[in-house]
Amino acid sequence: MAARLKTLELHGYKTFASKTSFEFSDKVTAVVGPNGSGKSNIADSLRWVLGEQSFSLLRGRKTEDMIFAGSEHRPRAGMASASITFNNEDNWLPVDYTEVMITRRAYRWPEVLDT
Repeated sequence: MAARLKTLELHGYKTFASKTSFEFSDKVTAVVGPNGSGKSNIADSLRWVLGEQSFSLLRGRKTEDMIFAGSEHRPRAGMASASITFNNEDNWLPVDYTEVMITRRAYRWPEVLDT
């Protein structure tokens, strides 16, 4: 059987300010990297795109915490997006497509302007 999770694409999600794509093969068993490299944010994004509603489980307190907050060199993002693509060649999902993509987005509402 082919790997079911094919790709994860993040843009503006937590520490992933730029569009970042991950491709998963049949043999991926772990995501490794140094502290602060975004491993937990990858796991959080998978939960988030699949519909997790508890911000505490996503290590945040509100929707805005899912959006890139900015850094010394980059302004904060106005939107966070996460997309996952599943291989459905074996019809494990009851739809007539060989690939299924799910996307979730969150937008930063403009601050109230002083009048």
